[in-house]
Amino acid sequence: MEHRPDSPLDALWQEYAQVFRDWDDLTLARWMAQTLGQLKGRVWRMSHPLVGTYRLAAQAAQSRQIWHKRLVTLPSPYILSPCCRAPFLPLITRDVKESGLICQHCNEPLLAFEDLPTELQPATSAWAEQYVPFHAVAHWDDRQRRLVQNYDDACEEAALGVEKLFIQAHQHLYPLFLDHYPTLIWEDQDECLDVQPEDITFSP
Repeated sequence: MEHRPDSPLDALWQEYAQVFRDWDDLTLARWMAQTLGQLKGRVWRMSHPLVGTYRLAAQAAQSRQIWHKRLVTLPSPYILSPCCRAPFLPLITRDVKESGLICQHCNEPLLAFEDLPTELQPATSAWAEQYVPFHAVAHWDDRQRRLVQNYDDACEEAALGVEKLFIQAHQHLYPLFLDHYPTLIWEDQDECLDVQPEDITFSP
């Protein structure tokens, strides 16, 4: 979940994070290792409370280099990430072709798109390319907006298209990543089109 610096929401999340800053190194490392075990084997929304809580713990852990101290055994089958040597915990976003997978510990690029397993690249590329024209509607200039009868309606249609693409990816694309990685987190919002996590619903 993206937070704006100095915003009330950011201040609230910093308050939530205090509990992890108060823990000693071993307690924090054990909690994170256990939580990674719970995350394993599933695709998770970025907005899920457990994922959000883990991200708060990861911030505290990074500032204290918890994973560098090797206080606990890395849960199987997690490996060390190349960017910060924390467990490999990837986030996939709509910008996957440009940004690759993002590390949930340091927020740096974790794996470039061209370094994804070969069998994942065609479907991932196709999905990302389908996303582009929908997202672009939010950034149309005045000339482009004048080409449609009602720009608000165009935005609404684009938002609905994005929601359908998220559902499609969650059902058919993201699970493929579990053949290669212990877990995958996906960005379940598009702030530019005002698509929120609660707008993306799945049939029971």
